[in-house]
Amino acid sequence: MTMNNFKIGDQVSVLDDDMDGVVSEIKGDKITIETTDGFTMTYFVNQLVKNLNSSDLSGRIKSFNAQKIQQEKEVPIKHKQPTAVRQKGEIPPPEFDLHIEKLVKNPKMMSNYQILNLQIETAQRHIEFALRNRIPKIVFIHGVGEGVLKADLDAMLSRYDQITFQDANYQKYGVGATEVYFKQTK
Repeated sequence: MTMNNFKIGDQVSVLDDDMDGVVSEIKGDKITIETTDGFTMTYFVNQLVKNLNSSDLSGRIKSFNAQKIQQEKEVPIKHKQPTAVRQKGEIPPPEFDLHIEKLVKNPKMMSNYQILNLQIETAQRHIEFALRNRIPKIVFIHGVGEGVLKADLDAMLSRYDQITFQDANYQKYGVGATEVYFKQTK
């Protein structure tokens, strides 16, 4: 803020103190004010803020074009949803949901160890099937949770030389899925 923003007679407030006053003198970057209690105090320009009186505010309010603002509100903003680009005729990869509710009807009687083993065994069966049938890519949906299933899934996948894997498309799956790619040998 420069001294040009203040003039003698302006009502001001002190930024770091609960004090108001009227500008009585301006010398360079120092402004002297008379407080509402009748004391004379000197501050730097950057320590004061100008108080707007009601006539200043009404002038500023009149400068707004209410019709234009209303028209802008009425025009709906269209957000285009990003879509995954697929080649013509490309078949989407098979998706396998490893959430326990999708694998068994009543998981309540199973321990965490049994649940995790079933999920990893299911993933392993899908890997073996994809390898036998030369499927180029599959997706495992494992969810986020505490990351135990993802860690075990990554460990199991890293044992295979003929596959690579990475986090699946974030826009489609979030962070709870892994894409598995199979290296095709002739």
